[in-house]
Amino acid sequence: MRETPPQIRGTGLAGLVGNTPVVQIGEPFAPDSAPFWAKLESYNPGGGMKDRPALHMVARARERGDLAPGARIIESTSGTLGLGLAVAGTVYGHPVTVVTDPGLEPIVVQTLAAAGVRVDIVPEPAAVGGWQQARRDRVDELLAQDPTAWSPDQYNNPDNVAGYDSLAREMLDQLGRIDVLVCSVGTGGHSAGVGRVLREANPDLEIIGVDTVGSTVFGQPAAPRLMRGLGSSIFPANVDYPMFSEVHWVGPAEAVWACRQLAANHYVSGGWSVGAVALVAGWAARTRPGARVATIFPDGMTRYVGTIYDDDYCRDNGLLGGEPPQQPLTIDDPFGTRVTQWTRCPKPQDPTTAVTADALRLAPPRELGATRR
Repeated sequence: MRETPPQIRGTGLAGLVGNTPVVQIGEPFAPDSAPFWAKLESYNPGGGMKDRPALHMVARARERGDLAPGARIIESTSGTLGLGLAVAGTVYGHPVTVVTDPGLEPIVVQTLAAAGVRVDIVPEPAAVGGWQQARRDRVDELLAQDPTAWSPDQYNNPDNVAGYDSLAREMLDQLGRIDVLVCSVGTGGHSAGVGRVLREANPDLEIIGVDTVGSTVFGQPAAPRLMRGLGSSIFPANVDYPMFSEVHWVGPAEAVWACRQLAANHYVSGGWSVGAVALVAGWAARTRPGARVATIFPDGMTRYVGTIYDDDYCRDNGLLGGEPPQQPLTIDDPFGTRVTQWTRCPKPQDPTTAVTADALRLAPPRELGATRR
């Protein structure tokens, strides 16, 4: 007699978001005896950590009545949030338009289109604020054309921050005590959201922010950037400046080296943010013996096969320069020194209060001395 098969249990798409694994990362970043821990957010259905805030922002907007049933969602994105909004739009029944720029990888454009997302590409950067401001201006235009549409405004929406509560609580369940958190910083959402919860569990938590060269977030002048997913040409309100113990800027060649080393030695890797935080988390683990260092890998490798993992692209952009130094340069004045490579500042400041935004954009930085320490 044939056995009755057990009842098959499933879950909806939203139930697949979260509960992502953590992994130890040792050599060549940190000693195998004292590794750092990485949370692998590529295991989410949209391929990245922004599935979490996308679902949360949409759910909260629906609860408040800001987003009507079936109304269109319109948002600016460099990629990962767009994929998260595709998940949220499917879960809640909303069409989605993402506004992006020509730098978005073709594989992401194709993935979004396959998911039914409308992709709107701005043709040129704004004179002030670059591609990000151009995208935001285009979002405003589209919202004016559709009075029923809603935009999450990830840069300034506190629900973006709150959307990372689950990520932080999973890290506490998986790792217990966390002494040092290394976070990439773009919109400021995940560093603020995760850092707030982890610091409630450990008031002595050290939080290290990781930015890209050419980003204005921590007081550098705006410059063209190859690295997507971290950094900014504007000043997002969600960045919680007082929480950071220090900030590091990482260059694209250094991020490429780190990404490729992760893939070759640990079979887990990702994009620009992943390489940047791995480099800094390894340094933190080496320089803080006995501390439990944790970081978040925001996405996976797939969308970067034509950039980070493409030898021709990397050669054309001068990104195969060999192993970075073991220590970053150190500066004390983030506003007076233009950084072009891995550099840290132990005294991060809020550039919107320390100096004016116009000064950051227009004043040429002084060439000040920097040391490695």
